[in-house]
Amino acid sequence: MKILVTGTAGFIGHNLAKKLLERGDEVVGIDNINDYYDVNLKYGRLKDLGIEREAIAEGKAVISEKYPAHRFIKLDLSDREGMERLFREEAFDAVCNLAAQAGVRYSLENPHAYVDANVVGFLNILEGCRNSGVTNLCYASSSSVYGLNKSQPFKTSDHTDHPVSLYAATKKSNEMMAHTYAHLYGIRTTGLRFFTVYGPWGRPDMAPMLFTDAILHDRPIKVFNYGDMSRDFTYIDDITDGVIKVIDNPAEPNPDWDAEHPTPESSSAPYRLYNIGNNQPVSLMKFIETIEAKLGKKAQKEMLPMQPGDVQSTYADVSGLIQDMGYKPDTPLDEGVEKFVAWYREFYEV
Repeated sequence: MKILVTGTAGFIGHNLAKKLLERGDEVVGIDNINDYYDVNLKYGRLKDLGIEREAIAEGKAVISEKYPAHRFIKLDLSDREGMERLFREEAFDAVCNLAAQAGVRYSLENPHAYVDANVVGFLNILEGCRNSGVTNLCYASSSSVYGLNKSQPFKTSDHTDHPVSLYAATKKSNEMMAHTYAHLYGIRTTGLRFFTVYGPWGRPDMAPMLFTDAILHDRPIKVFNYGDMSRDFTYIDDITDGVIKVIDNPAEPNPDWDAEHPTPESSSAPYRLYNIGNNQPVSLMKFIETIEAKLGKKAQKEMLPMQPGDVQSTYADVSGLIQDMGYKPDTPLDEGVEKFVAWYREFYEV
């Protein structure tokens, strides 16, 4: 297949593109390489895909030096003309939209960035699919859409009408926009609510990287809600294996969907929502202890109250993805953290 993967300078996009290329797909990757976090890490991911930093220029297709079937274009999702041109010039079999302005806490500081990337940008993806005849679209949603919902584990049949951050609200809007285009134009859309992803090439604004960096450099780590938190930590390879299954099995209308008693995870349109996580939440303190063990060094802990926009616990019910796609995350926490720490030491030469 010829697949557009957005966000290939990002954590999940990089790993997904690499796996697709290694199995023989053609991948066109795009990313705006913004400075939300260290761009050197983003360029490092692109280099791992065979895209040299010096060759990158706005709007220019760069052929990978490692994977002949890979091209990268520096392009912003919110660039309407650029996105229209991309879809007009390419004939994609499928699109996987992973590019987004990420981060719950940053959405409190720079809300406009989230609307530009996550709402305007996603509309450009949907319009590109509609106008070029692409009928297979999967996209990143987020576990943050569950908001004030306290029912655990989170189920896709739960209603998600009470977000607690603008980031979550933009992801919820993506799901509603996708349903509209599935209903009106028959675009088969699948939204994936990602839970906490970790592993090599991870994001520096997320706990695994923040903790590892602070511990190795003798700085205290910030432990929110005084450590009384848990996350459904999921290893990156388990995540991208699930994404590939979704790309290979685009959504179909649910023949049993009842318009008089509607449920949110499917529809009479070709529309599906799945949780994608480990289905095994880990306490924050246990995660910190695992990192300490792999580093051979204890953390200095600064115990703090809950941050605005954050939630105490995330726990994914992934039964839908297991039933429909045979998804099975199987990387133990101990193994995943060990691989992450090994990569961190090598990349940052620590």
